[in-house]
Amino acid sequence: METTKANTPQNPQIVNNQILPQNDYHDIEGQNDESVHDYSKRGQWLRAAVLGANDGLLSTASLMMGIGAVRPDAKTMILTGVAGLVAGACSMAIGEFVSVYSQYDVEVAQMKRERRMAGGNDSGVREKLPNPMQAAAASALAFAVGAVVPLLAAAFVRDYRVRLGAVVAAVSVALVGFGWLGAVIGRAPPLRSALRVLIGGWLAMGITFGLTKLIGSTGI
Repeated sequence: METTKANTPQNPQIVNNQILPQNDYHDIEGQNDESVHDYSKRGQWLRAAVLGANDGLLSTASLMMGIGAVRPDAKTMILTGVAGLVAGACSMAIGEFVSVYSQYDVEVAQMKRERRMAGGNDSGVREKLPNPMQAAAASALAFAVGAVVPLLAAAFVRDYRVRLGAVVAAVSVALVGFGWLGAVIGRAPPLRSALRVLIGGWLAMGITFGLTKLIGSTGI
């Protein structure tokens, strides 16, 4: 006797101590796959934001320490930091926009080729393409958030040496925080990552301070 596929009984699946039909089980699997995919995308965005903030923090602090090596007044130091914040944020935004737009063009071209070969509607796929403007804005904002830390540390301190110490202390705390957060996102050892970022930041600020002071002392 012939049996059809519709009459074939479906084996139930057990999920969370509940017996579910086969169709419901596949629905749950699909939802889990989508949630994992969304989590992966959010993780990539968060990691990029942490790296952008760390870049803003360290580059602006190094600029301020460099100018602080030859100019003791607070106004010059803070103006240098503000210039670094604006220039860095614009540079990050433009670079990210160009990079993501290039990726967008490649994916659109590939999507059109696949549509011509297979046919179909690409409206749902187009919604998942990268957004260059969103990426540029997020990159600039992350850089600016990091750059604000040394500016705030130096803004209210008049004494020259205390101001330099306040910048180094505030940046050190922020470097440890960014290093720890990046390690948590990347599933890496937090302590080792935080120390690596902290030591790298100290080296960047120290080298900038030392070389600028050396060049300034030569009278160039």
